[in-house]
Amino acid sequence: MRRASSTIPFGYELAEDKRTLKPIEIQLETLKVVADLVKDNTLSLREGSLWIEHKTGRPLSHVGLKKIIDNGRLERESTELLNE
Repeated sequence: MRRASSTIPFGYELAEDKRTLKPIEIQLETLKVVADLVKDNTLSLREGSLWIEHKTGRPLSHVGLKKIIDNGRLERESTELLNE
């Protein structure tokens, strides 16, 4: 994935070439599971945010989690990764 801004999105790290992003599978998998639980109203955004940090060691605010869920980033990225 090509880097588009100075902020590195949750689930990615800067690749060695310093221009592209490399996926971190455990973070993306955890994010997908938590997003599904939030959509099903099994977890609140705050609970999901805490669970993500506990599982991955990387913090993600409840607001950041909501933005990811609302803008459909997970669905788009799954499709993009399959097409590469």
